[in-house]
Amino acid sequence: MKHLKKHYLLSIIVIAGIIFFIGITFVDTWYRAKDDAGLMMAAEVIQLRDIFHRIHKTCQIIDFDNQKNSIDFLNVEKFAGSEVGPMNLVHPEKWEGPYLKENPTMYHIAYQVVSTKKGYYITPGDGVKLPNKKVVGTDIILDQKANIDALMANPEGLMYKDRPLAARLELGTPMNMQFFMNDESDEA
Repeated sequence: MKHLKKHYLLSIIVIAGIIFFIGITFVDTWYRAKDDAGLMMAAEVIQLRDIFHRIHKTCQIIDFDNQKNSIDFLNVEKFAGSEVGPMNLVHPEKWEGPYLKENPTMYHIAYQVVSTKKGYYITPGDGVKLPNKKVVGTDIILDQKANIDALMANPEGLMYKDRPLAARLELGTPMNMQFFMNDESDEA
């Protein structure tokens, strides 16, 4: 009987240890997945920014068709006309694509180029849940008036572990915004 109690106690200790380690593994995996997604977003945004700056240097980006433009065209090798995806170019003949084998996505949602009064920005696409649990397009509204520079400096916005989850494109003022901005400065 005494031997049976020792065996039973040993079994309980082993099972409790296994459950403990499974719990630690689950928590660690959950935390790393969140961490990995945030760090991956930050890295992909920088990669996309660098690609768009390279395109602008060779092809000169004029503007984008919409206020929010999905980045799903960087794998294009050849195209006709001056527009590839929603992006309009001055020198389309200088296109050096494909710039990527596959367009990056987060949770199967394409990144986007967002046009604001302050310029163009690369951000995660609408519907992406950020590491801070906010959802782009629902909790974080990226319209013409959005202050993406301020959001990139805010952990409750588009920043994770001191890394921005968006990037400004240095292309100059959006062509379709120049008239709007001139009107505002005339009123001031």
